[in-house]
Amino acid sequence: MGKLITDELINERLEAKGFGDEQSCDDEVAKENVLKHYGVELTDNWTEKAEYYMYEETTSDGYGVYVATDDTSSISVCEDVYYYDNNLSDVLEQQIKWSNGDEDYPEIIYVDDLYQDFIDGAIEQLFMYLSSKFEEEVINELLEEGYEQQD
Repeated sequence: MGKLITDELINERLEAKGFGDEQSCDDEVAKENVLKHYGVELTDNWTEKAEYYMYEETTSDGYGVYVATDDTSSISVCEDVYYYDNNLSDVLEQQIKWSNGDEDYPEIIYVDDLYQDFIDGAIEQLFMYLSSKFEEEVINELLEEGYEQQD
């Protein structure tokens, strides 16, 4: 029997890519690796250079709403305004996933508070997605190197 693919070997390769067990246990490292992979920078400093904006506004009668838009000069109430922040995790996840940035010129996403739970939710989902994607790549690489899968 030849060399076998083990969970330990897979995790070792995943950690080299930044998406192994060790990184999954450190929220800041996981966040950094996800954002680096997608070429995205989150900032809480307002800038006209941002590709996307996520922030809280107050209605005229005092209710808090959340705005998530790529154009702050033309906000659509139907498409860009959220009454609850629980949907913002999915919105941010999709925005990061389909960004056009890279490491040298990251896509900037403005978020008025970088410690909101929806950011953690989006990063967690993206980390799991990338970890799974890279696991498939690692297994294929190991098979090409002559390793065999266990029964």
